[in-house]
Amino acid sequence: MGEFTNKIDFAVLVMVKNANPNGDPLNGNRPRETYDGYGEISDVCIKRKVRNRLQDMGENIFVQSDERSNDGFRSLSERAKSNVIMQKALKDKDSDTYARAACETWIDVRSFGQVFAFKDNNVSVGVRGPVSVHSGFSVLPVSIDSMQITKSVNSETKDKKSSDTMGMKHKICSALYVIKGSINHQLAEKTGFSDEDAEKIKEAFRTLFLNDSSSARPDGSMEVRKVYWWKHNCPMGQYSSAKVHRLLHVTAKVDDPKEFEDYEIRLDSLPGLEVQEIEGM
Repeated sequence: MGEFTNKIDFAVLVMVKNANPNGDPLNGNRPRETYDGYGEISDVCIKRKVRNRLQDMGENIFVQSDERSNDGFRSLSERAKSNVIMQKALKDKDSDTYARAACETWIDVRSFGQVFAFKDNNVSVGVRGPVSVHSGFSVLPVSIDSMQITKSVNSETKDKKSSDTMGMKHKICSALYVIKGSINHQLAEKTGFSDEDAEKIKEAFRTLFLNDSSSARPDGSMEVRKVYWWKHNCPMGQYSSAKVHRLLHVTAKVDDPKEFEDYEIRLDSLPGLEVQEIEGM
């Protein structure tokens, strides 16, 4: 693997139209909201989609969804046990070799980190990843539409409920979300994360919702419109991530924005810091 040269900060603009970007299981699967009414997409949800895209790109992924598993393993424990070097390190209680082998094998481990704590392990190994992803938040408070749905047939022959049992489906009509994140040089050195890996992460964000459709997110309802990619000119970075992220200003040009064009995007600059602006897919 290559080296990771300089710190990176990034921001992603996601347009949502008639979709549920991230349902809350504790609230009837309604789209997640903050207490102030702003829409939210959890960092866990975002990283799941990044992992899926990396997997579609042919990368080895440790935390695979059950329905997308491509190596036959049914759990994280089974997948970890398949690595001969990791198992030998486990017997030798060599945490450093165990973590290094995991990072070399799976791109999501060297990107996001991972805790390896299984029943059969005599050690618990933690890996801190360099890629940090914030939760995504909508620019404005969201309006959630809910509708009742019915099923046309009972699931079981002896089902006592009628075939028109009610259910609920929720969606956000229109909203623009902002996702922010960064890639830390110090942690990249420890996991072996490289500039090549960073390019793959960037491509995953650019195509975040490709091959991700569902009844809650029909094709075309979730779209990455812009990716802003700041690469610093030194390993530790010239500026803090907070200062870089504040360069992006997104405001509504109309009272009730429906389209991406209804928002005003302003990007300030800092001396010596260049930004790459990438169209989403």
